[in-house]
Amino acid sequence: MASVCGAALLLAAPAFAQTPAPQAVQAVTAAAAPAASDTRRDFGKVSFDRHSIILDGKPTVIWSSEFHYYRLPSPSLWRDILQKMKASGFNTVALYFSWGYHSPAPGVYDFSGVRDVDTLLDMAADEGMYVITRAGPYVNAELSRGGFPGWLVKQNAKARTDAPEYMAAADEWLTRINKIIAKHQYGDGKGTVILHQIENELLLTNAEQQRYMQHLYDRARADGVTVPIFHNDIGRNGRWVPASSPVEGTIKGPTDLYAFDGYPGGSCDVAAKPTNGGLAPDWGLYGPGGARGGASASPNTPGFAAEYGGGWFDYWGSNGTYDCTAIQRGKRYQRVFYGTNLANGITAQSFYMGFGGTSWGWQPAPVVYTSYDYGAAIDEARNLRPKALELKQLGQFIQSFPSLARMDKGPEIKASSDKVRIYHNVNAETGAHLLFAAHAPSNARSDDAFTFEVETADGRYRIPQAGTLRLNGFDAKLLIAAHDLGAHRLVYSTSELQTRIKDGAGDLALFYGRKGEDGEMVLRFTGQPAVEVTEGSAEHVFDAATGDLRLNYRHEGLIRLRITGGGRPPLHLLIGEEDVAAAFWRQETAGGAILARGPALVRSATLSGGQLALSGDVAEEATLEIWGPRFKTLRWNGREVSGDHGASGSWLSKKPLPGAAKVELPALLEWRVGQETPEAKRDFDDAAWQAIDKRGTAATIKPPTGQPVMDMSAYNFHNGDVWYRGRFEGGPAARKIALHYGAGGSGMLQLWLDGRFVGQHELPSGMARPLTHGVAEFDLPPEALLAGPHVLSVMVRNNGHNWDLEADDAHKEPRGLVSVSLSAQSGPSFAVPIAWKIQGNKGGEAIADKVRGPMNTGGLFGERSGWHLPGFDDGKWDKARLPATQVLPGTTWYRTTFDLAVPKGHDASLGLSIGNPEVPRSAVNYRALLFVNGWNMGQFIAHVGPQRRFVIPNGILNPNGKNTLAVAVTSDGGSGNGLEQVQLVNLGTVRGGVPLTLVESPGAK
Repeated sequence: MASVCGAALLLAAPAFAQTPAPQAVQAVTAAAAPAASDTRRDFGKVSFDRHSIILDGKPTVIWSSEFHYYRLPSPSLWRDILQKMKASGFNTVALYFSWGYHSPAPGVYDFSGVRDVDTLLDMAADEGMYVITRAGPYVNAELSRGGFPGWLVKQNAKARTDAPEYMAAADEWLTRINKIIAKHQYGDGKGTVILHQIENELLLTNAEQQRYMQHLYDRARADGVTVPIFHNDIGRNGRWVPASSPVEGTIKGPTDLYAFDGYPGGSCDVAAKPTNGGLAPDWGLYGPGGARGGASASPNTPGFAAEYGGGWFDYWGSNGTYDCTAIQRGKRYQRVFYGTNLANGITAQSFYMGFGGTSWGWQPAPVVYTSYDYGAAIDEARNLRPKALELKQLGQFIQSFPSLARMDKGPEIKASSDKVRIYHNVNAETGAHLLFAAHAPSNARSDDAFTFEVETADGRYRIPQAGTLRLNGFDAKLLIAAHDLGAHRLVYSTSELQTRIKDGAGDLALFYGRKGEDGEMVLRFTGQPAVEVTEGSAEHVFDAATGDLRLNYRHEGLIRLRITGGGRPPLHLLIGEEDVAAAFWRQETAGGAILARGPALVRSATLSGGQLALSGDVAEEATLEIWGPRFKTLRWNGREVSGDHGASGSWLSKKPLPGAAKVELPALLEWRVGQETPEAKRDFDDAAWQAIDKRGTAATIKPPTGQPVMDMSAYNFHNGDVWYRGRFEGGPAARKIALHYGAGGSGMLQLWLDGRFVGQHELPSGMARPLTHGVAEFDLPPEALLAGPHVLSVMVRNNGHNWDLEADDAHKEPRGLVSVSLSAQSGPSFAVPIAWKIQGNKGGEAIADKVRGPMNTGGLFGERSGWHLPGFDDGKWDKARLPATQVLPGTTWYRTTFDLAVPKGHDASLGLSIGNPEVPRSAVNYRALLFVNGWNMGQFIAHVGPQRRFVIPNGILNPNGKNTLAVAVTSDGGSGNGLEQVQLVNLGTVRGGVPLTLVESPGAK
């Protein structure tokens, strides 16, 4: 196309344009909405009807993503995540609350420090984010016990039912968390909680579950929760829908809204490559049956996906799929799948996860390892992935197209190509149209050109009139028609609207399309406007009969147009290729929204007294450009930046904002090494240990008749490693030993006899649903046959309790030893009496370290003795260097300290790397627990993998001072099976960030 660069160019009239039909077409359009009840239900300032959630009387599309505060143990950084979510286009954050994270023992609850959810909810309000609260009691979330506290596994009462003992325990938790949530509800002061979930993915719907669910609903209301209540159905299966639903075959329950979760879209294969995946499901307007009543389990409430796949978790022994998952559920997937949801009238959807974080300590369920990155839009190191920028475009579109909140199916539109499907929705009140173009089928990768015809209040059009409209590869497009851009009328556009703001005395709109593709836009005026192309190339034609100004262009770089006259205020149009437009940030101020370009992130904006103050992050040197309300001075991260408004109307900084400085990281060369495992020695003093006795157990696997209860939870040890010592008289029945134990995915057991290492047994890995208990069998050394007392020493590493996903008490599968049998060379086992003692974490349920909480430590001798803590005196330990050259069976500790000096005003996300980061599994066989300033920040299993890099959040890590690193290495003592090289790594640095407060990290006493 030829460049127009300012002059008005009149092109020949198109062969097929439009015919005005204002009244008749308006009537036809409005009648397209199906007849259905619009009964509105009010919950104070939060309401809803069949279309959407209504806040202060305004229908609102809820665009949310999930964040788990307990997977980021640094409250300062909660604000960082919330700001990044808001800047990425989200208006809502969904929060799970983990019961077990707050309660180490019955009746004991902690909401301070890293558990201060009151502060978290305040932060969300400060950042202008609506909140969906998900309080359990059960959450799943790939947490050990699905979020239940450890002490709950001792209950005989079946969990997730109306059993009185269980309900009394659940009420302990709910009364506390509900009352905190109630203080932060929308409409109560500055609170922003708008929806509240009771229970999660409850499959069973029998009488005891019905009574249980009613109790949870009533409990929330009694505790002051007034906002609408929902349950998250596992899949779109019609469980726990509101009683008002007229749909037959659904399971009714005590809810106000029906919500479901869905994780469609394929997977990553064993080579960590994305697959083409499945189809984007029609869960709503375009579902089976066609009409809203046939497509929804609850046609009188809004379409609500409380969890929709924003990534996927990874498991022990995989090839490491987080980067793959980020791509597989990244750009294009989001446009196709999330766009399909929008076209189906799903006006509330929350993506799981927005930020996955770190399952530090002993939080992980047996299936997952430490990293819970999830392939999310914000990675574990708090960096924005490319997919976050597409989410931002979608979120800004939703914000700028409010008609989306009240749409119904419009008349069917057929594309000229049968390989393209057009979803056509209409807002009967505003007359605006959504035209969602997707492949047929939606997962196709073909390059398809197409046209289609649409009739709106502005006339009938064939789109496009010139050039080519196409879907090339895995893609979809959210196109709109008959929409007001402020004071301007958009008739239609084949570019996608990203956002619109007021710009001085006029309007500004940002559109985008795929690089190199044609674009077309038609605007309506009352007279001929003047068009000035200030950058790029575009052609235009004005039809005086209709008032249509048609623009044609190719999406290359950034096209800037200024349109004046024509009976309307000035209009700035910015039309960018997709990646160029994705670099724009929108922020609200009291004086109006601003649009900014240049920095890696714009976090916040305030406009007061002619001064615009912005905060944000800069990675590489960048010129700052701003559109929006006029201002006199600008401050960036507290410092004044000089600049001025240019000829095109935007404000440009005179000098670029400086990029991030280099961060120097120290090498971890000098270590101290200490050998533990004294429990294995024959003469170790275990007098203070608990005796294994005849107590009962609620475990789902019981010991054989005559054997004592040995599972660790029965003795109030619920997390991490546990030790057993057993005394028996030797003899011919002590040739072999079989130890039945539970340890979760990739759990393990080590055995000694009289101080001599017998062997190690591991549960298998490499499965999405791992085996979580098994039998370890060993031949005992010959001395076991000798008469006289002998001592068995057993260490079991508990890698988490099972979920209770199917409400079958699976979380009560025992951990630690279940039973032990001695036998002769052949033949049956013998009931050789063994007197056992047990020791787990220091204090058991009466945890010794209340700051770090119940998930931080297990029962290693070094943990019980404070070897993991800063300030522990390791001066008498031997000096060492890595990699380890001498390896002993059992656990060896390595300690070092290092100083950091991250430049002022920078946010450096740092971590630890072990061995070769490019190899997910090593040939050497050992495990390591990583303690940073006393906080257990992860478990590394060299031969299982795949995780070799561990994120250490600032706050836990002191970026400007001294830090202590302690590594507890457990090995079988085999040749080479020792700790590899450990180094600090920089996972991303920007100039900016949020103010940081160090997390309390008590040292050794």
